[in-house]
Amino acid sequence: MRRVVIFGNSGSGKSTLAKKLCQTNGLSHLDLDLIAWLPTTPVQRKPIDESKQAIDAFITAHSSWVIEGCYSDLLELALPEATEIIFLNLPVDLCIVNAKQRPWEPQKYESKAAQDENLAMLIDWIAQYPIRKDVFSQASHEALFASFQGKKTQFTCNRHL
Repeated sequence: MRRVVIFGNSGSGKSTLAKKLCQTNGLSHLDLDLIAWLPTTPVQRKPIDESKQAIDAFITAHSSWVIEGCYSDLLELALPEATEIIFLNLPVDLCIVNAKQRPWEPQKYESKAAQDENLAMLIDWIAQYPIRKDVFSQASHEALFASFQGKKTQFTCNRHL
């Protein structure tokens, strides 16, 4: 049984690594982006209890899995069941390059054009990672990494992909 939590800045390669681990190891995959937001404009986070129900249902339904995202508050809910964590702590400039090269994510956007409309906002978001003080920040990810008592790995470059 392998239960992996992957986290890091936007553009750090979380989804890419999660997909590779799932393909190579037969793991189920949960992208927290898909359960963290209400379908509203402007976007709003779901109540934490709703996201927790989705995480709990996923963990109950799958014995081996990868859960990935940048939400420390949601990741903390999965950590008690995780066998390992991977922190993708890449430099901001590399995350920005990755974001610019990101393929269309049809599970998140209705079209590549719709995804590209958000690119400037995403780049700004990525750039703020080291200075933010929220559940998406580098500081919150570092604290999550430090607190985990099991197997943990931190990558500072994208050779893992």
